[in-house]
Amino acid sequence: GLRPSMDRTRETLFNWLQGELPDAHCLDLFAGAGALGFEAASRGAASVDMVDNNRVALRSLELAKAQLKATEVSIFRRDAISFLQSTKKRYQIVFLDPPFSSDLAKVALAQLSNARDHMLTSDALVYLEIARKQSDVWSAAHWQVHRDKSMGESRCLLLKSGTPSQ
Repeated sequence: GLRPSMDRTRETLFNWLQGELPDAHCLDLFAGAGALGFEAASRGAASVDMVDNNRVALRSLELAKAQLKATEVSIFRRDAISFLQSTKKRYQIVFLDPPFSSDLAKVALAQLSNARDHMLTSDALVYLEIARKQSDVWSAAHWQVHRDKSMGESRCLLLKSGTPSQ
């Protein structure tokens, strides 16, 4: 069952990802409290890499990891963008839930796009949560919208890698 902390947005997301999560390698890029990553781990992800550079957030992530005995979770104290530039892993699912007031969504999507061939599997999905009023931050980087739902102030999208039309 869903944990009480799961809001409707997240519930929708995990319904979307139901068939994809088992054995997937996931990246939770602006992990914060880790809600997305821990939920993914509880639903059978093979690994979840959480990235955050806020000391307080990191401490609570470590605590939650210990409490949940989430052995598949790895926590990295890094800047999200520099993590993207240096990681050697390949991911099937990437969670992007950056601060709404920033342009980090755009930067991260561009970076993921550049690193696509060595960082993402061919069927990779990117979950993006942005402010509803934010503009289309994905088309320039050749992402196709696979699922799209607006709730309250936020808009949630599941993006697939699109090949740029020549």
